[in-house]
Amino acid sequence: MTFTSDSASTSFSSAFNYSTQPGDVVSSSIAVFKSLSVEDQLAVLWYAYTEMGRSITPAATGAARLQFAEGLLQQIKQMSHAQQLEVMRDLAAKRNTQFSRSYGVLGINTKLAFWYELSELMVKGIVVPVPAGYQISRDGSQVLSTIIGLDFGQQITVLRKVVSDMGIDPFAD
Repeated sequence: MTFTSDSASTSFSSAFNYSTQPGDVVSSSIAVFKSLSVEDQLAVLWYAYTEMGRSITPAATGAARLQFAEGLLQQIKQMSHAQQLEVMRDLAAKRNTQFSRSYGVLGINTKLAFWYELSELMVKGIVVPVPAGYQISRDGSQVLSTIIGLDFGQQITVLRKVVSDMGIDPFAD
C-alpha cells in the first residue's frame, strides 16, 4: 500500500482556509488529526515519517536523546505484532498503561525520534507494519496531504504537537 499526495480525493478547503495565517493551517491540521480514529492517526504518522522521513530524521534524531526511548523500543521489539499494535493504539488513545506513562515522560524531540524509529522498524518488519490493504480514511488522507504541503518548520510543529499529546504524563495535574 502506498500513499501519494495525489491520492487525496478532495481538498481540505472546508477544514482549512488557505487565505488564513500559516499558524492557522498548523492549528487546523492538529485539530483535524486529533479528530481522526486511532488507526488513522497511526497511519498518518507512519505515512508522514515514510513520505517525509528523510527531512524529519535530522530534526528528530539529531536533537533527541533517543537513549531515553531505547528501553521502550526494545520492549516493543520483544512483543508480538498484535501486542505492538495495541501499544501504539494505547499511546494514540492516551490509555493509562505503564507503557503510555513511560512514553509520557519523554521529551518532545525524543517522542519525535521514537515514532521515527518505530516507522523504520515497521519498514524492516520488526514492528507490525500497516496491514496490507489498509485504506486510510478520506480525512486521514487529507490531513496527510496537508502536512506534506506544509513547509518543514510547520511539519515539525504539527508532528511535535501530535506526538507530544500521545501517552500519559504521570506528572501532569
